[in-house]
Amino acid sequence: MEKAKIYQVDAFTDRPFKGNPAAVCLLDEPADEKWMQNMAAEMNLSETAFVVPRDDGFGLRWFTPTVEVKLCGHATLATAHILYETGILAPDHEAVFHTRSGVLTAKRTDDGIDLNFPSDEVSPIEPPAGLSEALGLEPVYVGIGRWCVLVEADSEEAVRNAKPDFGLVAAVPYGCVCITARAAMPEFDFVSRLFAPGAGINEDPVTGSSHCMLVPFWRGRLGKDTLTAYQASARGGTLKVRVAGDRVYLTGQAVTIFSGVVG
Repeated sequence: MEKAKIYQVDAFTDRPFKGNPAAVCLLDEPADEKWMQNMAAEMNLSETAFVVPRDDGFGLRWFTPTVEVKLCGHATLATAHILYETGILAPDHEAVFHTRSGVLTAKRTDDGIDLNFPSDEVSPIEPPAGLSEALGLEPVYVGIGRWCVLVEADSEEAVRNAKPDFGLVAAVPYGCVCITARAAMPEFDFVSRLFAPGAGINEDPVTGSSHCMLVPFWRGRLGKDTLTAYQASARGGTLKVRVAGDRVYLTGQAVTIFSGVVG
């Protein structure tokens, strides 16, 4: 592997040290999968994105410190941010990413960067055994999306105060649980938290991909196509979100923290 440029970016925030940190590695050509996994483990962030130029856009893959994932929102936002900030993409050009979840796009707007992702409709299920004990709360509703269990709590306070047992959460299907409730804060429509110990992430600070299921879920509850969401982790993050057909649009900002060279 020749030298590659790498950046650390805080996504879904307009201030350093908030939102969700991601690493973005700019490659000239596809890298060895083991090398990418080792680099993600070295960065030790919830996600490291690897981006490669193509004639029809960019190839994009995401790795946690332990596994490759099929979809990541905040690292996609961080990648688009770096492409615009470095001038690789002109401000008025759309970023086109070819990923394991199909073609994703990003473009700059007055509010930040708009991500176009596939919608993830949630289906109700019986609560898995031990779910209440794993989360430390009583679910109002339990459903499942493509890759994560969704749990509705009875209040924002219950979401914020939940103290999950990550060993028990890892035993839940997919090893991933998103808890959510209607927001008590008037500036937001709903709040959430995301636990994914099965992917090596006990709590993700701000998760774009979970909003692919949260947005259609809360549209059904609230009757609104456009919503404002808050992920109530210790770092916290805000997303402007909307649904259009089978697509979910996530809008956020990002801040570059540092850059370096690998190799």
